[in-house]
Amino acid sequence: MARSMALTAAVLFAGAVVLSTMGSAFVAPPKAAQAPVQVPTAALSAAALVTPTMAHADDGVWIPALSAVGAGFAIGLAAIGSGVGQGIASGRCIDGISRQPEVADDLRGVLLLSLAFMESLTIYGLVIALVLLFANPLIK
Repeated sequence: MARSMALTAAVLFAGAVVLSTMGSAFVAPPKAAQAPVQVPTAALSAAALVTPTMAHADDGVWIPALSAVGAGFAIGLAAIGSGVGQGIASGRCIDGISRQPEVADDLRGVLLLSLAFMESLTIYGLVIALVLLFANPLIK
């Protein structure tokens, strides 16, 4: 009995310590929002005019870095688009074969041809990504 009371007291004490230390882990409530700062139109125009100059900096970091980002977008979007298209085409082909099994050979041929065309678009995205990475026309 004394042992269980001692253990219960120890657990309650440890819980109180944990709760007191966790109070600092929570995020404070947000403060009242301030009105957004209005940026003058002239400053935005100047920033837009200076941006191409910054891309051609002497250290040459911006163009390769942005080319890598562009290559990632090119291959990513090409793969996503092709994957969605191939999935839809395959599903429709399976639906057609299940409804009319006698035309399975014709549907299969058309499906394979359309999948080849969709995959060629993905390969074009890969070619664009490789050009941006290794044979970049933007770098002098």
